[in-house]
Order: sequence, then structure tokens, then C-alpha cells
Amino acid sequence: MQELALLAVAGVLIIVAVSYFAPKLGVAAPVLLVLVGMACSQLPGAPHVAVAPELILTVVLPPILYSAAVNVPVVDFRRDFTTIGSLSVLLVAVSAFGTGLLIWWLLPEIGFAAALALGAVISPPDAVAATSIGKRLGLPPRLVTILEGEGLVNDATALVLLRTAIVAITASVTFGGALGDFAFAVAVGVVIGFVAGLVTVWVRSKIQGQPVLTTAISYVVPFLAFIPAEELHASGVIAVVMAGLVTGHLSARKFTAHDRISERTNWRTIQLLLENGVFLLMGFELTSVVTDVAEDGLGRTLLLGVLATVALVVLRVAFMVPLIAMLRRQQRRADAFTDKIATFLERVTARGPSSDNDKRYERGVRAIQRKQADVAFYASEGLSWRGGAVLAWSGMRGVVTLAAAQTLPTDLPHRPELILIAFTVAILTLVVQGGSLPLVIRWLGIRGNDEEHERREYARLAVELIAATQEVVSNPELCRENGAPFDDEVLAMTRERTLAMSENVDKMLVEQKADGHRHQHLELQRLMMDAQQNALLDARAGGTYSSHTLERAQNFIDSQQARLI
Repeated sequence: MQELALLAVAGVLIIVAVSYFAPKLGVAAPVLLVLVGMACSQLPGAPHVAVAPELILTVVLPPILYSAAVNVPVVDFRRDFTTIGSLSVLLVAVSAFGTGLLIWWLLPEIGFAAALALGAVISPPDAVAATSIGKRLGLPPRLVTILEGEGLVNDATALVLLRTAIVAITASVTFGGALGDFAFAVAVGVVIGFVAGLVTVWVRSKIQGQPVLTTAISYVVPFLAFIPAEELHASGVIAVVMAGLVTGHLSARKFTAHDRISERTNWRTIQLLLENGVFLLMGFELTSVVTDVAEDGLGRTLLLGVLATVALVVLRVAFMVPLIAMLRRQQRRADAFTDKIATFLERVTARGPSSDNDKRYERGVRAIQRKQADVAFYASEGLSWRGGAVLAWSGMRGVVTLAAAQTLPTDLPHRPELILIAFTVAILTLVVQGGSLPLVIRWLGIRGNDEEHERREYARLAVELIAATQEVVSNPELCRENGAPFDDEVLAMTRERTLAMSENVDKMLVEQKADGHRHQHLELQRLMMDAQQNALLDARAGGTYSSHTLERAQNFIDSQQARLI
């Protein structure tokens, strides 16, 4: 037990060290962790580590998916749902059957069902490495959203295909039956995840002000969605993703600011440790996997892994050609539709609501505005062929491939070779594609959104937010919670602060230099907060004040510093 605890501590320290130095070295952390894991496995006295695949699929995978889904903007996910669905369902199926046929042709003795099972194992890309590289290099947000969405949903397709292929090894399976099982798994998973997300958000919203309790509930949300779905033979992956999307979407309305900050910090920490821990484990386990195949033709098995990797890359590139063509056609249609929907909206707003349909009119206008925003998004955020090239080269495999490969039946012929093929595909894609992706992005010259555009967009939104506050303080019927009016002096002071905030927003539109007044003000505020923190530390060291008083002062300083971030 002490040895396992020591390994866990060493693993966390390695993950933190690699995550810190990887950006400085210009290498994605998952790629470097695989290499570090391989090196650690060769150290004298390195223990043999064997983690049950069910542990990864049931205990590790749900929190990873939930932590990613809860931070995905639902609006962006909805806008790119067709693209994400194409990559997560169609491409995974094409990759599974394509590589399955290749492996069956090269190893006919294992049977097509077993070959298809391996194809399902190696078909879903893991977007962790790609998105970490993309965010660091400033990829357009739409590309990052598509990669994140694909990484969330494609695991469900692959695991359903794997389950069907394993059943087909010992029993007959029809195409209609497999399609029905997939539809059932997705539909039930969506319902369970939606209900789990709604219920847990409602419960957490009723116990606001107690962050420890709400955090404790958030830790079990992935399993509340995953376990019931799996018990009903549905897709636990889809259920977890849906629960995460619902929670993330409703958090702005139902949770306090403190709860939201705590949620982001906690789940980013969990995601860092679990995801990177799996990549470290992947490299560490490679030695034992190679040992199992050493006597049965190691060179041939590695060659099959290389061929399967090449096939996956070719299939993904070929799939991207019609997909990007479809997206570019969508952009052209959006360009042509922009003026029409703007004209239609003007007519509707000019006509105004009828006397008894105000709410229906507001809902209709809101729907038209949402459609107008979608059209503007498609027109301005279209994906070019260079963006398609990045998507095509972002097919790194990871967590699911590692775990699912080891769930293959123990009596399956050539099982050790099939597992090594899956490991070879995962490591090759991580090291080769993940290692070269930054070069590909730089070579293609892809850049994110224009900083000037983002700054002005942020300023426009800030103007709307400030206008809402000005409307509140200017309301003649404004009163306190007990019904009494606010003091005139308090109202006057608040109006002055609101006016100052609006002036600061105006400065954001013109001030860009780091030595401008606004930047100097923020820098001065940070210096003042540092001085307060140092004074508090001196008071703590002197022992003059009670611990309760010191804690209240520390909480106040922390809240003030958080506003400057």
C-alpha cells in the first residue's frame, strides 16, 4: 500500500513538473508525459503497474469528460453540432470499419468481428493534446470548439461499436440491430444526462452559500449520469457529456460567483491530474505490453500498428475534404442570407407587437435575433482549407484507446498483439502528430480572432452591462428588500461610480498601450494589495490578533485581488 501511495505522489509531482515545463519547451504536455512514462518504466527497480481497464472507463473517464463538457459553451456547441456529429459518429464509424478491414486482411485468423473491435478501439481521437496546443498557439475559437466537441462525443460511438463487435465475436449481429442499439444508447444517454444535470443544478442552487457542500455534489455528478446509463445498457459517455453541458449552461443563472469560481478551479485540477495521469500511465505500461508480444513477432506487430496509424490519418484527411467543402458552402449561404434576415428583423420590429401578444412577440424577436447571430457567426467564422488541415492532423489517440484496448476478451486470438497495435497507434499519433502540430499550425499561418476586434466586442458588451446597472439605479421605484427607500447619499454615490465605470469602458475602446492610465491604475491596485498582504503576514507572525480576525482580513484581501484578475 505504501508503494502505491509513493507511486501516486511521484505521479502527481511528475505531472505538475511536466505541465509547467512543457509550454517552455514548446511541446504538448501529453506528448512529453508519454515519453517520460516510457523513460520511467526503464529505470532499475521500476515496478510493474497494471491498472484494470474497467477502473479507467468507470472511474477516470467520467470526470474527464464532465470537466471538459462543463466548460464548453453550449451556444458554440450547438452551432457546430453538425460538424461535431460528423466527426464523432460518421468519421469514427468509417475509421473503425476501414482499419478493421485492413487488420482483418493482414490477420485473417482473428476474424472480422475481432478486427472491427480493434478498429473501434483506435478510432476515437483524444482532443486533449490538440486543444492544449491550439489554445497555446491561438487557434481560432471555432477550431478549438470543434476539437473539444469531437473529443467529448466520439468516445460514445467508439465504445458502442466496441461493445457490438465483442458481442459479434460469439454471436450473430445484424446491421439493423446494431443501429438500433446505437440509437437507444444515445437517446437514453441524452435523457439521463439531461435529467441528472437539471436535478443536481437545482439541488446545488438551493444550498448556495455553502461551497463545500455544492463542491461535494459536483464531484459525484459524472457518476450520477454515467452509472444509471450504463446499467440500462445506454451510453454513459453521452450521459456525462449532457450533464456537463447542462451544468455549465445553467451555472451562470443558478450558481453564485463563488460557486462558479470554485467549480472551475476544482474541475480544472481534476482534469489536469486524470488526463495527464493516463498519458503518463500509457508510456509506463508500454514496457509490459511489449514484453507480452516479444516472443510472437514484435516487429510484425509494430508494423501493423504503423500501417493502422497511416490508414487512420488517410481516412481522416479524406473525410475532411467533403466536410470542409460543406462548411464553405454553409458560409457562402450565410453571406447571402445576412441582408435578408436583417431586413426581416427590421420589418418585424417596425410593425411591433399586437395588443395581446407581447410575450409571443418578444419570443419571436428573440428567436430571429438568435438566428441572425448564428448567420453572422457562420459568415464570419467560416473554416478555410487551412483550418481543415489542422483538423485533419489533430487525430491523436489517448485515454479511451488505452483503456478500451485492454477490455478485449481474454480468450481472443492474438490479444497481446492487438493491444500492442492499439498502444502503437496511440503513441505514434501523440508523438508524431502531437509533436508536429505546432509546426503545422505555424506553417499554415493560422491565427485566432483579431485582438482589436475582441477588445471592441468586449467593450460593447460591457456597455450593455453598465446600461443595465444605470437603469436599476435610475428607477424611481427602487427600494430595499424591506421596502424602505435607499438613502439619497448612497444612490448618488452609486450613480457616480456607475458613471465612472462607463467612462472606463470608453477608454477601453481607445487605450491600447501598456503604459496607459487604465493599465497603470490596475498595476497600482495590485501593488496596494501586495502591501496589504505583506502587512497581514506581519500581523500573523506577531500573534497580536486572533486567528478568526486574521481569517476575515485574508478573505477580504482575496476577494479584492480576485476582482483585479
